[in-house]
Amino acid sequence: MKTPFKILFVLLVGLTMTSCVAKKKLTELQSRYEKSESDLVKCGDTVQDYKNKLETMSRMQQDAENQKNATLSTVQQRDVQINDLKMQISDFKGLRDKQLDAVGNLTVLSKEANANIDKTLSQLASKDKYIYLLQAARTKADSINLALAVNLTSVLKNGIEDKDVEIKVDKTVVFINISDKMLFSTGSTKISPKANAVLEKIALIIKSRPELEVMVEGYTDNVSINTDCLADNWDLSAKRATSVVRVMQQNFNIDPNKLIAAGRGEYNTLATNSTADGRTKNRRTRIILMPKLDQFYDLLSSDKK
Repeated sequence: MKTPFKILFVLLVGLTMTSCVAKKKLTELQSRYEKSESDLVKCGDTVQDYKNKLETMSRMQQDAENQKNATLSTVQQRDVQINDLKMQISDFKGLRDKQLDAVGNLTVLSKEANANIDKTLSQLASKDKYIYLLQAARTKADSINLALAVNLTSVLKNGIEDKDVEIKVDKTVVFINISDKMLFSTGSTKISPKANAVLEKIALIIKSRPELEVMVEGYTDNVSINTDCLADNWDLSAKRATSVVRVMQQNFNIDPNKLIAAGRGEYNTLATNSTADGRTKNRRTRIILMPKLDQFYDLLSSDKK
């Protein structure tokens, strides 16, 4: 009986010791688990912090990109404005250069005219009085025509292309050549609406110079025309000249006693009719401003010189 009791005692002691060891390990594992769980929570918080920072950086990057695009757009707009200003400056420079050239040409013309007048007067001092008066009258007429041409150029320069209106001084008269497309439709004798602005400006100059007579000449190209209203180019050119004269009288109150209408047909050409450009140049209306003969003779009178 002794021996079994001892064995039982040993087993109880062993079980007790094993139970203590297991409890200790369990406690240790529990502590490690709790620590791991705490560390995991901290890692989760850290990960969330990084996510928040990443989102903030992404928003900042997007804002920077938007700002960059806005800045580029502003720069492009400034470039366009700068280019426009450069073009305006270039146009102003071109206009300034033309004005300087015009002033320079007038200055040279004035100097040459003065030199010629001085030379002529010195040569004619001992000549016949009539020749002297004739030269003086011609010089005065040239001066009047030059002033008239400059005045016409000034009032007609705005809104009208140079190729559509040409002003020339030829001997004792001033020519104003107006292109066909400025005044009429093709094959028509009716004045176009846009022609009134040109004719009104010319009329103002004519009304300010009562000593002038005005001849209106119509010209055509060599393309034949034959309609119920027009027999040929002679008829077309004459009726176009009459249309201009009628507008001058009725719309702008020019004295009809000063007006002359003439048709030149397809003749007296400026260019060849074998090309389209040449035919365009030949289709024109010429307004001639010329002094009345009695006004010219008055210039020869010694008591009116």
